[in-house]
Amino acid sequence: MDYISPLYLFVFLPGLLLLYALIPKKYRWFLLLLASYCFYFLISRQLIVFLLAATGAAYAGGLLIGAQEARSSAAQAAQPEQAAAIRSRALRTKRLILFAAIAVPAGLLLFLKYYNFFGSNVNLLLSHSPSGPLPALRLALPLGISFYTLQAVSYLVDVSQGKIQPDRHPGRFALYMSFFPIIMEGPICRYSQIAPALYAGQPLKGKNISFGAQRILWGLFKKLVIADRLNPMVNAIFNHHEQYSGLVVVLGAVCYAFQLYADFSGCIDITIGAGEMFGVSLPENFRQPFFARTASEFWRRWHMTLGAWLKDYIFFPVSLSRLGKKLTKKARRTFGRRAGQIAQTVLPLAAVWLCSGLWHGAGWNYIFYGLYYFVLILLETILQPLCEKAAARLSLDMHGPLIRTLQTVKMLLIIFTGELFFRANGLRAGFAMLGSVFSGFSWSVFTDGTFLQFGLVPGDFAVAGAALLIVLLVDILHERGVHIREQVSGWKLPLRWCFYYAAILAVILFGAYGTGYLPADMIYAGF
Repeated sequence: MDYISPLYLFVFLPGLLLLYALIPKKYRWFLLLLASYCFYFLISRQLIVFLLAATGAAYAGGLLIGAQEARSSAAQAAQPEQAAAIRSRALRTKRLILFAAIAVPAGLLLFLKYYNFFGSNVNLLLSHSPSGPLPALRLALPLGISFYTLQAVSYLVDVSQGKIQPDRHPGRFALYMSFFPIIMEGPICRYSQIAPALYAGQPLKGKNISFGAQRILWGLFKKLVIADRLNPMVNAIFNHHEQYSGLVVVLGAVCYAFQLYADFSGCIDITIGAGEMFGVSLPENFRQPFFARTASEFWRRWHMTLGAWLKDYIFFPVSLSRLGKKLTKKARRTFGRRAGQIAQTVLPLAAVWLCSGLWHGAGWNYIFYGLYYFVLILLETILQPLCEKAAARLSLDMHGPLIRTLQTVKMLLIIFTGELFFRANGLRAGFAMLGSVFSGFSWSVFTDGTFLQFGLVPGDFAVAGAALLIVLLVDILHERGVHIREQVSGWKLPLRWCFYYAAILAVILFGAYGTGYLPADMIYAGF
């Protein structure tokens, strides 16, 4: 069962809403917790033990950190020297507890997701063969572990920094870690964002149900009509890339970028819609990313909750570390103030993008993908003043339509190239595909029937193209601050329901499912 299965959409979610409305308010949090664990057990079976381990470690760690904070605060009543000693011991103990508590979920993630990858590379270094002193293990990766691990880490760090109080209610904390709409693909939520609303058990409201259903329907449109329809062609090109070159590879990279966006943002729409039905506001994860003008802006619009997590828990700690400060001071003394500003970002940026690449998967192409954006963002930081000076001398309007168009084209090329490596079956395959773009480039592939070899008929291309235009139009309206759902809710009842039925029929009639289509897994659920 996943978020697009009929069992989830027509049995699990409606049944849970009905039970939620019928039971007393004080038991609703328990119903959500029970439903979340049942949902996770149905898709992961015995691997639920890893979720329980991460939850238990983070919950206990938060309580122990809180106890050290209380001990440190109580030391104020003691003599100054004694108080300082107590606070010092409490701080050391708190850091040890934080490290130990983080080590449980992070250690499980590192072992289950990365052991075989790093083991095979160590073997290659030691014995020039993937088989060596570190044996390959058959490891099952629990669904959602990359997401709930980050939630556990953010909770523990926030408690240790005094941003939130440790949760003494095990059920409320377990619900935060396992809430069924976010357990598979996020968004990555902070404890303070959702835990109070999850536990409050607010009554169901008509507007929340209506808006939530609209958001789910929009997500299904993007997932079923666009992403799943493009899936056969993307798989055919990337899995047999040696058979293709030129324009076919270009189209494969472009279609994968659109497939990934439609798949991931569509599933996030379904997630946010489900949360909205229960009165829980989940954080947005996308903000029209293809309208970005720079690489850094793109990542402020794409997978926003991951970017925010990396900024708060990787970038800032590394930049404020002793090593980071030392490098900054040395660069400033040696090369000047501007060099010091750039040096201040190099180490934390490298850490962020290395972690981002590895978070997405255990493979050199993912590491390359992260470092690809590290280099681009670093170059932007270095070249920005030079570009502004050049534009001023040439009297160019940096916000004018010409520059805006050039920036958009540049970013689309950057995005499509990055996604080519992201989807490629390994780093070598990525470079081979990139090289093949410049060979055998012919427009005849549009007329010689090449595109009919990928399991799609002309009608599929027409439907996907029309659906992409609809998504583009909606994104343009959102970019201009138009709230479509609010406007639709203001329409007269007959017109509003005609719109709803038309949207439902569009998903039913044009969705890529049934005979001729292989079921397409949610892409980010695999990360």
